[in-house]
Amino acid sequence: MAGVLYRKEREVLEFLAQFQRQYGYSPTLSEIAQGTGHKSNSTVHTIIKSLVDKGYVQKSDGNTRLLKIVDEKVQFSLLGSKPAIELPLLGYIAAGQPLEPYSDPNASFFVSASLLSGKNTAYVLQVKGRSMIEDGILDGDYVVIEKVTEAANGEIVVAMVDDNLATLKKFYKEDGRVILKPANSEMAPIYPTKLTIQGKVVGLVRKF
Repeated sequence: MAGVLYRKEREVLEFLAQFQRQYGYSPTLSEIAQGTGHKSNSTVHTIIKSLVDKGYVQKSDGNTRLLKIVDEKVQFSLLGSKPAIELPLLGYIAAGQPLEPYSDPNASFFVSASLLSGKNTAYVLQVKGRSMIEDGILDGDYVVIEKVTEAANGEIVVAMVDDNLATLKKFYKEDGRVILKPANSEMAPIYPTKLTIQGKVVGLVRKF
């Protein structure tokens, strides 16, 4: 999937999708600026360049007038042809560290609605570290989290342990005691004295 989509980029992408659906061709920079409330064409040009760099939009033969929305999932979600949900990117999770807020409060991801139960709030965190690499969750990956307060054995959870330190681990309850196990044979499990489950992992997004 393409990279993080910021609010201004999302607004331009939505305008592009709607304009192309209505007219069958791409709007000019002036039309985009007018449609998205930007005063400067150069600002719009910068946003489009970012969308191109992130892989959402492609210029046909370098012609700004011929812009193609590349990622079909994004296009479908914007046009309502396919169920997709926009989730906030709230921050970073690193083993044994407090949750760190993401630098841009408007950053978000489109994810398939099929990942979510629809019963709970969901959000995205970016993983720092290697504690879950043997389950295919790598440093820099984005995990889709559904807010829950309980978990079943073997589920990957976001947990606050002891002094409000966050961790991403597999949850197990054995002999009445909670164990949080990493998916990295070089790391030891955690036996927390205090534990609050903040959510469970229901999906993974990798930015290439």
